[in-house]
Amino acid sequence: MANIKTVLVTGAKGQLGMALQNEIKPSNYRFVFTDIDELNVTSEKSIIQNIETIKPDFIINCSAFTAVDKAEEENDQAALINDTAVAMISDICYQKSIFLIHISTDYVFDGRNFQPYVESDSTNPLSVYGLTKLSGEKSMILSGCNGVIIRTSWLYSSTGSNFVKTILKLANEREYLTVVSDQIGTPTYVVDLAKAIIKIITNCSEINGVDTYHYSNEGVCSWYDFAKQIASLANINCNIMPIKSSDYTAKAQRPFYSVLDKTKIKTDFELVIPYWLESLKTCINIINGQPTGK
Repeated sequence: MANIKTVLVTGAKGQLGMALQNEIKPSNYRFVFTDIDELNVTSEKSIIQNIETIKPDFIINCSAFTAVDKAEEENDQAALINDTAVAMISDICYQKSIFLIHISTDYVFDGRNFQPYVESDSTNPLSVYGLTKLSGEKSMILSGCNGVIIRTSWLYSSTGSNFVKTILKLANEREYLTVVSDQIGTPTYVVDLAKAIIKIITNCSEINGVDTYHYSNEGVCSWYDFAKQIASLANINCNIMPIKSSDYTAKAQRPFYSVLDKTKIKTDFELVIPYWLESLKTCINIINGQPTGK
């Protein structure tokens, strides 16, 4: 029992938190899942109290303000959760020698690279959401703690609110949908990301300081391609038509190309990352209550 290490997860009711709860945990790790009712990441007192009680060896910070358009109006709240809270958690992790895994986003890039982004590429966020997430990354690095930043993209799952669930709902209700076709990236199934995080926890002993990694599923598509496959796999007869970003009203600007290069994370942690369409099939089967073959 003495060798069992404790992992504290914040934002446990979100997509990634739920996926972590449902994954098989390594036997020599104890996972403690918290959400805002147990641990309010915007309260230093709440963070300290939980850490002193739980005494974690690792923290996985899944808490985030992820409403990209809403962040344009609620920039103070977005900054509080995506930056200030990260700074407080990181500082305490430094003081207590706790290893921190923090989730960031492809939206720290402006999408003008037009080749897959590596971790060292220059950042230039186009939105308040991207700016606050990048500030959170910088706060973590400045804290001096040991940990990993994982930038990911286009998260979806069988639970919560996400693009897949939205398209399934709308495609069932309408005869046609319009979806932007000029924003290119890669969907990420949160179960695959959760498995990668667990692999990192069990193989991170040599990381000193903060290291940044990119993770998404393999492959490339547009939001339009993604929507077409969602409807097709769910056997929904809906006419999905492509439109340009300029024809879609959104408060926040998105990067036109935000494909992430995963070479570093695959090499360092010996990860085999599934192709996005295969993971989407698995997710759709779960939503429809069908066997996944896993």
